[in-house]
Amino acid sequence: MPDLLFEVKNNIATITLNRPDAINAFSGEMIDLWIEALETVRDSEDIRVLVVQGNGRGFCSGGDIKEMIAGRGFYQSDEDRISTGLKRKNSLWKKVQRVPLLLQEIDQPVIAKVHGIAFGAGLDMALMCDIRIAAESTKLSESYVKVGLVPGDGGAYFLPRLVGTDQALHMLWTGEAFDAKTAKEMGLVTFVVGDDELDDYVQKYAERLAAGPQQAMRLTKRAVYQSKEMPLRSSLDFISSKMGLVMESNDFKEGVQAVTEKRRAKFE
Repeated sequence: MPDLLFEVKNNIATITLNRPDAINAFSGEMIDLWIEALETVRDSEDIRVLVVQGNGRGFCSGGDIKEMIAGRGFYQSDEDRISTGLKRKNSLWKKVQRVPLLLQEIDQPVIAKVHGIAFGAGLDMALMCDIRIAAESTKLSESYVKVGLVPGDGGAYFLPRLVGTDQALHMLWTGEAFDAKTAKEMGLVTFVVGDDELDDYVQKYAERLAAGPQQAMRLTKRAVYQSKEMPLRSSLDFISSKMGLVMESNDFKEGVQAVTEKRRAKFE
């Protein structure tokens, strides 16, 4: 079986990290397949929602320490003319760091379905998603400090935007593990559900989003993320342009008609 599985069913794409014996620690093959899957989602008009999950007893334990030590997988480089440190930097840029950059280009909703553990880069991969739904027994940790590493895949960017600078530094400096309930109170996860309810909850949530007005939802996502980097005037100018576009769509016409007729809208 490949280290990552990708399937699309009823307009919902699912990425499954598939190294259960290693609690889905990253491998070179996994990252290559992850990048390929994200490019497919980004470029598809048929895929409406993406769910990212882990196979086996955990979501993701982060980078594979054995591969780091051996210089294999996504840490490997053939550029013999440069220093080892620069090789590792370039390898991160071309491999692992492609994941957050591609996620930034995806307009469809992305849901992290988290169970077991999400440690280090595994937690960061969940933070890159739009919505994080965690089973109540999940443990979450920025565990880089335990092995003397820095958060190399975007944790230093995403984490303080969710929990604040002080909490982010505490997590990164100590590697403390949090349960799902505490993580929700911190703003680290969106929803916490019972372990035996996780599959059904995520499926129904994904179906709900997939049934929504797609252009309006995608433009709204773009507006929310881009507005974080914009002054108010630019944000309002951006969203007024998108409002002009969506009001010409069939989804808008259907939505207005459904409200008038007091029924649920059926969007394209």
